[in-house]
Amino acid sequence: MALATSIQIEQAARAFHALSDPTRVALVDLLRGGERCVCELTDALQTGQSRLSFHLRILKEAGLVLDRRDGRWVYYQLNPGRLEDLAAVLTACCAPGKPWLARGCC
Repeated sequence: MALATSIQIEQAARAFHALSDPTRVALVDLLRGGERCVCELTDALQTGQSRLSFHLRILKEAGLVLDRRDGRWVYYQLNPGRLEDLAAVLTACCAPGKPWLARGCC
């Protein structure tokens, strides 16, 4: 990856912030198995729907999760393209000896 743009840096920061909570990491782990209904996620995490909705909203705003409505149910799945982008950013920013941030020397 070439030097990161300010947009890429902002998107990465938003995604890493979204993943900074154990409940959200658990949600991502559950969604690795494919699309899930909110009721399934609520049961799996043994938590209330309002708490779960809060965490899913943060993951969705970070672009990590996609949702679709089917009648009265909402289904969630991981956003594979966004996760691939995030993995590339993490790889690029942690590669030794390669510039990532577009900055001059101090």
